Amino acid sequence: MKAMVLESIGTPLKLIERPDPIPGVGEIRSKVEACAICRTDLHVVDGDLPHPNLPVIPGHEIVGVIDSVGEGVASSRLGRRVGVPWLGHTCGHCPYCAAGSENLCDQPLFTGYTRDGGFASHVIADEHFAFDLDADADAVSLAPLLCAGLIGWRCLNKAGEGKLLAIYGFGAAAHIIAQIAIWQDRKVFAFTRPGDEDAQAFARSLGATWAGGSDEHPPKQLDAAIIFAPVGALVPNALRAVRKGGRVVCGGIHMSDIPAMPYRLLWEERELVSVANLTRHDAEEFFPVAKIAQVRTHTKVYSLEQANLALDDLRAGRLSGAAVLVP
Repeated sequence: MKAMVLESIGTPLKLIERPDPIPGVGEIRSKVEACAICRTDLHVVDGDLPHPNLPVIPGHEIVGVIDSVGEGVASSRLGRRVGVPWLGHTCGHCPYCAAGSENLCDQPLFTGYTRDGGFASHVIADEHFAFDLDADADAVSLAPLLCAGLIGWRCLNKAGEGKLLAIYGFGAAAHIIAQIAIWQDRKVFAFTRPGDEDAQAFARSLGATWAGGSDEHPPKQLDAAIIFAPVGALVPNALRAVRKGGRVVCGGIHMSDIPAMPYRLLWEERELVSVANLTRHDAEEFFPVAKIAQVRTHTKVYSLEQANLALDDLRAGRLSGAAVLVP
């Protein structure tokens, strides 16, 4: 197999070749069709997330076809298209797993972080954390749904049922969940980097009611806000934008420090919450909704060998939508 490997933090990924991996008990091997690049991959590569299992193959928005199964896995799964997400394994017995909150598991494994991911021609996955996908859909279009879509969906549910929704950071997750929010008859107010007119135009093209810089105030107070950009300074801005009793949801796995702010921004029963990882139930809910809502992902394709270029483009904010690697 070929793979792009992170050998040490802060260094470019290295192209390697090694024998095809063999699935173990309860595992599957998939031939990767496409793997989208998530901001979390940047956090792994740049060292924002501690203790990656180095050397590691990043990537956790994986679409592939099962070509080998390990002991205990039904042979009927061979040939099926599956998606492999960030949450790669849970213990199943800690208090969080027992309570149905497997996203908070005490002993999890994460694809592309603590176990090898999809910046490769093949990937090994726990069969219970590989979702069946539409065999007729375009693999490149499906790939961003495996994290940007799933985390966006969890954030949208956390935001509540309010009709006026702010989204800070209009990238891969935002452009997916904005389409679903609009399909749900909500109004989306998109906040981008100040002066990023291309991103603002992109948001309007998807149906956003309003688009402007993150340093601007919306034309009216909103019901809720989702922050996808990993910028802690956006938290006070978002709290200012929502009404009394409104909610601000932080959707990233990493964010820069939230600055000191006056208590009055949180007062009047505004809420600030975070979203961590995802659950398999999120996928069961989300994929049918994405199909009914006719979500269209906007992607830019890179070869596997161009993974470092794709990461640089994401880091520099040169992408609208999602970058996708195709082996």
